[in-house]
Amino acid sequence: MPDYLDDLRLAHVLADTADAATMDRFKALDLKVETKPDMTPVSEADKAAEELIRSQLQRARPRDAVLGEEYGIEGTGPRRWVVDPIDGTKNYVRGVPVWATLISLMEAGESGYQPVVGVVSAPALGRRWWAAKGHGAFSGRSLSQATRLRVSRVGKLADASFAYSSLSGWEEQGRLDGFLDLTRQVWRTRAYGDFWPYMMVAEGSVDFCAEPELSLWDMAATAIVVTEAGGTFTGLDGRPGPHSGNAAASNGLLHDDLLVYLNRRA
Repeated sequence: MPDYLDDLRLAHVLADTADAATMDRFKALDLKVETKPDMTPVSEADKAAEELIRSQLQRARPRDAVLGEEYGIEGTGPRRWVVDPIDGTKNYVRGVPVWATLISLMEAGESGYQPVVGVVSAPALGRRWWAAKGHGAFSGRSLSQATRLRVSRVGKLADASFAYSSLSGWEEQGRLDGFLDLTRQVWRTRAYGDFWPYMMVAEGSVDFCAEPELSLWDMAATAIVVTEAGGTFTGLDGRPGPHSGNAAASNGLLHDDLLVYLNRRA
């Protein structure tokens, strides 16, 4: 089995480049922000970071395909880099430090493309998380200065901490009643949002999290970090991996309970 460590090292280099670009424009008074057709914001920093990552990949991995939030798919083949240049753009443009660059390598297999490398870099928080298939998940400042991540062992809803992003999406899908019922069963709820809850699941500081509507670039990197930390990452339909258009991540012990509640529809 490939060890993917060279790809992981490259992903860190890509993240370093993106961090420099995004931090340079974070809280800039003249930051340019546009509205995309789906009514979500995109900043000049989103575009610049993705362009830089694509340029480096073209030099370092010219045979690999690249899928990014801002510029779509380029190339074909069994290996595909998936990039979200700024996950949490709404936070970024308002000066909230909870945003990250998500970089993943996905490889084609019997069950379709699955993530084999993932890096989540949140420079405004001073944090980075990463994983490679078969090598575990880690957090730290560099590959040589890292702490291995492991999910929690909490096995009862009454003892569990549940993280989410917002209520609106659950309501739009008719899942709000089940969502609220779940919040009443757990020990603690917090709306951290975006990439961060998944990293907290991997670290063991949160026991499960979920979002009702996501794109592949929102999930590919976070999915492998969670699973390599010993957790479970599926869609709300229970399908493993980041392909369902939504996500549920947990320590594994509480995953079935999580899906039962979030699939209750009004």
